[in-house]
Amino acid sequence: MSDFGKSLEISASGMRAQSSRLRMVSENLANVDTPGYRRKMSSFEQVFDDSGETALVRKGKTRLDQSELPKIYDPSHVLAGSDGYFEGSNVNLMIEIADAREAQRSYDANLKMFEQARKMSTALLDLLRR
Repeated sequence: MSDFGKSLEISASGMRAQSSRLRMVSENLANVDTPGYRRKMSSFEQVFDDSGETALVRKGKTRLDQSELPKIYDPSHVLAGSDGYFEGSNVNLMIEIADAREAQRSYDANLKMFEQARKMSTALLDLLRR
């Protein structure tokens, strides 16, 4: 595979990983007020292509945040126990917004690299055809 092809493949893997991350953050944001919901988290893994020389990235295994769920006092809530409390969600809105912004910026950076590699390979092919 050419260096341009490798660049395209690496950038595309970064865009896929960040897209998965954005999807997970969106799920967390959608469930910020869902009782008992645990925040989903993930890390990234380095993988090698078939040649074994190009490192790609992918989203790792999804895990749930095991931090304590907040106790919310609302005796009228359907899920409230005899003491009037129920477990809320451990999603922190500010953390999710920051994660979404970081993922979007990383996605955009990978997209720019992809576009640049594509433009350079197209320009090179045009030169070779002359």
